[in-house]
Amino acid sequence: MPTDAALLRLLQLASPALPVGAYAYSQGLEYAVETGWVKDEAGALAWIGGVLGDVLAWTDLPMLARLHMAWSAQDAAAAGAWNARLYALRETAELRAEDHQLGSALARVLHDLGIAAAGDWLEARPVCFATLFALAAVQWNIAPREAMLGYAWAWVENQVTAAIKLVPLGQAAGQRLLSAVQPALTRAVDTGLAVSEDDIGRSMPGMVMASAKHAQMYSRLFRS
Repeated sequence: MPTDAALLRLLQLASPALPVGAYAYSQGLEYAVETGWVKDEAGALAWIGGVLGDVLAWTDLPMLARLHMAWSAQDAAAAGAWNARLYALRETAELRAEDHQLGSALARVLHDLGIAAAGDWLEARPVCFATLFALAAVQWNIAPREAMLGYAWAWVENQVTAAIKLVPLGQAAGQRLLSAVQPALTRAVDTGLAVSEDDIGRSMPGMVMASAKHAQMYSRLFRS
């Protein structure tokens, strides 16, 4: 079981109050709503659950586990290699820009909080959000599974918040979505822990298309 200090640090990392700007991104959901792929609460759940199970479970979460291992071993070279591989799996310009911007912002936050290793990433390019998230998890004694749960929860919460604004949905619908997606979230973490190195990286063509098309939208609420 995590200690109180580790749990509180995990809540800090997963909080929407973390000043990295994650609220500004929809990861293609805005285009999915605009084009009618997502029209209601059920559609939002299918979209969020689909990306969680087909992308995060096979890409972000297994990468986060390996980054956690690299930082635990104080192997900065391995962490850099996993960071480069994760960035290479981002399939659109918007997704790459988002990951770099979130990662750079988290590097600044962690450096200000006294994590010296984060300073090496302040000017690095590219840098992924998961890389710095894993570094913080190791520094704050957050175990890999708990870190993966927190990372996935933060992503889900941002997606639900975007759906509330875009579909639009009410706050009660948002809470139903957060409740309904929790079993899929734990399954995604289980999958992420079991994925072999050769199997890391799975594409969801609809989400990639939505991200690419989002850049061409005339009017947008979100950056991606």
